[in-house]
Amino acid sequence: MLEHMFPAWQWQVLTLPARHFSWRVRGNPLYWSVAERATLERDYDLLIATSMVDLATLKGLIPSLAALPTVYYFHENQFAYPVQEGGHSLLEAQMVSLYGAMAADSVVFNSRYNHQSFFDGLGALLNRLPDYVPPEILSALRAKSTILPVPIKPERPQDEPSAGYSAPREAKQRPLRLLWIGRFEYDKGADGLLGTLRGLRESGISFELALIGQQFRNSPQAFDTIGDEFASELVQFGFVDGNENYQQWLSAADMVLSTAIHEFQGLAILEAVALGCVPVVPDRLAYAELYPDLFRYHSSPQEPAREIQAAVSLIEELAALMLVGEVIPPDVSVYAAEALQPRYESLFTGLSG
Repeated sequence: MLEHMFPAWQWQVLTLPARHFSWRVRGNPLYWSVAERATLERDYDLLIATSMVDLATLKGLIPSLAALPTVYYFHENQFAYPVQEGGHSLLEAQMVSLYGAMAADSVVFNSRYNHQSFFDGLGALLNRLPDYVPPEILSALRAKSTILPVPIKPERPQDEPSAGYSAPREAKQRPLRLLWIGRFEYDKGADGLLGTLRGLRESGISFELALIGQQFRNSPQAFDTIGDEFASELVQFGFVDGNENYQQWLSAADMVLSTAIHEFQGLAILEAVALGCVPVVPDRLAYAELYPDLFRYHSSPQEPAREIQAAVSLIEELAALMLVGEVIPPDVSVYAAEALQPRYESLFTGLSG
């Protein structure tokens, strides 16, 4: 996205495959400092790293990077990540992000929720450490932190999707087109999704469902149950290949549902809303700052049945309003690449000169 926003700039991008999370967080400087050393030692004006990068170690291993103005971007933080029962400790990843933030000139978060949960979690961690913890760490990091969302650039397709949704027609003459997007993992609220779908079926609403996301070997059982129980409603289940096809599915839906328990901006939901979907999201995480009250259902993760009923009720309410043309998707144009480009440019040029 940054390359698109600043086409006149020269970019060098380094990435690693999105797997083996614990090793990626700790091992990226080991690999890059050897395999990409010549690349990293070139003359640059600015270094931009995500919080998955062990920035402090990388700068130590590549001395020429130490003096380079650096932006450390948090698209998520490990202090607010919901730990799965039996999962690995996140302490190592948390410390990596702390040292990375200290080694950067500017620390950027994609939402207020991300910013607040990071500092809340970091403060709690520092309070647990036994001794020799500098008291000014939090204030120093806050002073160089800012909030700057990840830009979206949805592309409205020219043609209707060929993979399952019927052609557009009068809403009263067809089922509600419901969309759910996310990795098929526990932090995206699979049980809440299953309960909501069952509640919708009991309510008598006629709907068709597109479930879009990458599947994994350890995906929650609830997704398989959805595939079996709602086979007649499903028009898409799993990964969608190709950006154009993906954008078609987003554009074709009436409503996009989130049941997530872990979300720091929710880019997929934002893109769907930008393409005309009405959002139905829990009143928690970053959603509270992104969408008006009308589109948020009551958040009560400790009372799943109550939350499921709230989601079902909101879908029913919004579906009825849509039939009479009394609800439209909220305006999310402030998150478009064109709207955010000046803020990014000001940040980057202010550091690099």
